[in-house]
Amino acid sequence: MSLVPSSGSFLGPHRDFESIKKHDDEGIEYWEAREIMPMLGYAKWENFIAVIEKAKVACTKSGQSVENHFPDIRKMVPLGSGSQREVIDYKLSRYACYLIAQNGDPEKEAIALAQTYFAIQTRKQELYEQLPDGKKRLMIRNEVTDYNKRLAETAKKSGVTRFGTFNDAGYMGLYGMQLKNIQIKKGLGKDKLLDRAGSTELAANLFRITQTDEQLKKRLANDEVIGDRSAANTHFKVGGKVRQTIKDIGGTLPEHLKPEEDIRTLVKRITFEEKKLAIAEHEPPSLEEAKSI
Repeated sequence: MSLVPSSGSFLGPHRDFESIKKHDDEGIEYWEAREIMPMLGYAKWENFIAVIEKAKVACTKSGQSVENHFPDIRKMVPLGSGSQREVIDYKLSRYACYLIAQNGDPEKEAIALAQTYFAIQTRKQELYEQLPDGKKRLMIRNEVTDYNKRLAETAKKSGVTRFGTFNDAGYMGLYGMQLKNIQIKKGLGKDKLLDRAGSTELAANLFRITQTDEQLKKRLANDEVIGDRSAANTHFKVGGKVRQTIKDIGGTLPEHLKPEEDIRTLVKRITFEEKKLAIAEHEPPSLEEAKSI
């Protein structure tokens, strides 16, 4: 019986597509057209821009706003002479990427794979919308686990050696207190904070994690020397920005959100429910699973 898989298990050969995903200041995901171009089998911008224009037409016909899904951006690119020039790019939504794949050259293997990928992603979203709150919480928790691993790798590359201090800085920014004090305030005992966090609290932490990861990667790309103190300061500032956003929109600060049942208990409960459902639908579980019911 499968539970809610982690985000990585959906990606398969398309992990690279998700790895270049970015988030803007409001936490909205997007992709840059010039980055996905080679992944879809196009070597020349002139050819790829024709596909983008077709996708824009499809966007308009579907009743969606081109400005929302294909906003253009300007960026500087280096030339062989050492100088730079300004080029146009696009900040693409997931829906825009889907339309580009659908309007690309079907003879290209990369386009065919992308079309399949987006069909799966669309189905995944449909299934997600049908999930009860418990399973949605599981999915977000898996996302947090996955991105926490990525952040740990980026932090290591940034010269972080005191990971406890680094992680605590993020909590200080978001919660206004150290992890041990959050544990006490919420009465968690030895339970892990994120294993008792609800969907709203997990989403705030996911934003903190992804944005810190992106900030550190930008600094590494600029060949900055970072180290423990500077990396922790970045984590603290990002956590503080997320906290301020919650305040600005009148949300409940994370330290005031009530803890929910431990994620391990939730997994056991959902597993049990899925086994009962399988029996009810005349799809009996395996012998080993049946013995545990």
